[in-house]
Amino acid sequence: MKRFLIYMALAAATAISICSCSEEKRKKALLPNISGKAGEVIVVINKGDWEGAVGAVLRDTLACDCPFLPQKEPLYTLVEVAPGGFSNIFQIHRNIIIVNISKDVTESGVVFRNNVWAAPQCVIRINAADSETAVKLIKENSPKIAGVLEEAERDRVITNAKRYEEQSLAPVVTQMIGGSPHFPSGYKLKKKTDNFIWITYDTEFTTQSILIYKYPVTSGADMMARENIIKVNEQVLKDNVPGMFENTFMTISSFAKPSVKYIRYKGREFAEMRGLWEVHNDYMGGPFVTHVFYSPDGKYMIGLEAFVYAPKYDKRHYLRQVESIIYSFEWADSGKEAKETDKKD
Repeated sequence: MKRFLIYMALAAATAISICSCSEEKRKKALLPNISGKAGEVIVVINKGDWEGAVGAVLRDTLACDCPFLPQKEPLYTLVEVAPGGFSNIFQIHRNIIIVNISKDVTESGVVFRNNVWAAPQCVIRINAADSETAVKLIKENSPKIAGVLEEAERDRVITNAKRYEEQSLAPVVTQMIGGSPHFPSGYKLKKKTDNFIWITYDTEFTTQSILIYKYPVTSGADMMARENIIKVNEQVLKDNVPGMFENTFMTISSFAKPSVKYIRYKGREFAEMRGLWEVHNDYMGGPFVTHVFYSPDGKYMIGLEAFVYAPKYDKRHYLRQVESIIYSFEWADSGKEAKETDKKD
C-alpha cells in the first residue's frame, strides 16, 4: 500500500509538471512576436534617475565596452523611455528593464520574468523605495542582470538556428567529434580533414565562421591550462586557415592577450577563450571566441572556434550570433533525449 501511494504521488507530480509545461507553451504561442534590434534594451526610468546615479550604474553595467572588439562598441544599446511613454509599442520589445523607484515600494529587489507582453521576451524589474537602494540593488545584481540578458539574446539565436537549420552540416561534424552545434540555413562546409572542419557564412562584406577541431589528450598534461589551449589553437590556425597570400595564416593577435575562463553550461564544462585574431604578414583581423572541452571518453580535446571578419561594420552583433551557435553544441545522444522530452511536453 505504501509503495502504491508513493507511485501515485510521483505520477501526480509528473502530470502537474507536464500540464504546467504545456500551459506555458500555450501562453507563449498566444503572445505577439518581440520587436527591436538584437543587443538593444529598453530602460523604463524617470528622467532624473536616468541622468543621475541610477542611470550611471546601469550604463556602467550594460553599456560598458564590449570586450575584445577591434573598435569600441557598447555591450548593449540602451534606449531610455519615460514611464508615461511606456506604451504598447515598447511593451513588445525583446529586452526591457523597468526601474520602479517609489516610496510605495514595500519590498525592494530585482525580479526576472520571461514573455510578459511578447515572446521570446526578457523583462527585468528593479523595485526600490529610493534611488540609493536602486543603485545598491543594481550593483549587487549586475552580473546576473547582464547574464540574464546575454542568455536571452543567445537563446533567440539558438532557437532560430534550430528552426531553420542547415541539415547537411550536423552529421559531418558529429561523425568527427560525436556531437554538433546547430548551424542556421546559409552556413556551408568550406574545409574538412580527419581532425578539422571549417564551416562559414559569407556575404559580400562579412564572414562568420566556425572552426571545429580535435586533438589527442597528452598523458600527465593539464589540457585545460591557458598556455596549452593557446598553443594548440595557434598551431591549428597555422595549419588550416591560410591567408590570401603566400606565408600568411590566421593566428591570435599579439596586441591583446586572450582571456580564458572556465564555464559550466547546461551540463557541459569547457574553457572559453576570448580574444582578437589577425593574419600573419597581412592586415586582416577581428574577434573570436573558442570553447575547448574533453570528449566523453576523455581521449580527445575538442575545440569550437567562432570568429568574425567584418571590416566595414560594427562586430558585436555578428560575434554574438556565431558565439551563440557554438553554445548550441549538443552531444548526439543528448540531442535525441532533448527531442524525446519535447515530444512528451
